[in-house]
Amino acid sequence: MKTIIGIDIGGSTTKIVGFAENMTLMEPMSVRATDPVTSVYGALGKFLSQNALELDDVEQIMITGVGSAYIDKPLYGRPCSHVGEFQCVGYGGIYLSGLEEAIVVSMGTGTSMSHCSYTNEAMHPTVTYLGGTGVGGGTLVGLAKKMLNMDSMEHIVELARDGSLSNVDLQIKDMTKKEILNSNMTAANFGRVSDVTSRADLALGIINMVYETVAMMSIFAGRSYGLKDIVLTGNLTGLPQAQPTFDNLSQMFGVNFCIPEHSRYATVIGAALSYFDTIGALPHE
Repeated sequence: MKTIIGIDIGGSTTKIVGFAENMTLMEPMSVRATDPVTSVYGALGKFLSQNALELDDVEQIMITGVGSAYIDKPLYGRPCSHVGEFQCVGYGGIYLSGLEEAIVVSMGTGTSMSHCSYTNEAMHPTVTYLGGTGVGGGTLVGLAKKMLNMDSMEHIVELARDGSLSNVDLQIKDMTKKEILNSNMTAANFGRVSDVTSRADLALGIINMVYETVAMMSIFAGRSYGLKDIVLTGNLTGLPQAQPTFDNLSQMFGVNFCIPEHSRYATVIGAALSYFDTIGALPHE
């Protein structure tokens, strides 16, 4: 079997990954361009070049993402198949985590959640889309634009490094002197904003509110299946605030928030994995 390539075509960014002949994952990469068609051809050319591959080395290209509708013919003559995005997120998340069953969360512009399980007889994961929330990266940038006059994710994240949540969020311990379990839990996001709240505090508060909203929704989803394993994927997992925030929430609520390596590329990895599903040889880490 030759190389299988997955491509996730976004509005301005295209992600690409491949599985080599021995079913090993090749290093993912992303390409930015002004339109989806330009980005997908650029991404494929760059990927082939950096991995010393020829077009004849590619057996199949699996495509997903909001921009995939623009691709209606083979790429450079190689066969292409379209795959549903929610299935790709589930396949990629469960593969990267190495778990048998989990709630897989995709944190992008908004947030989606799926239940993924390897417990069925077919030995490929069953993916059940559970819904989601409009709270995500779009919320983060939108609020920062109005509150901080900033719309660069990089700048927002850098500003937030110097912020303190104690100047933004009202915690349970701020409301009572009684000893209550998890007194450090947030009682009200932005419930402690005052004249001394800095721009850095607000930036961190916005990021934290998005993460806490996603965390609680995924915890509720997990409880409906009796699960404590929650796999986080998508671009928001790459922010420096993600790991410490979710580590704290894991301890606070007794769950396992997992941010695997290559979590930002889970969807495109899942697209490539979908091909192996069709031939009954889906790899599982």
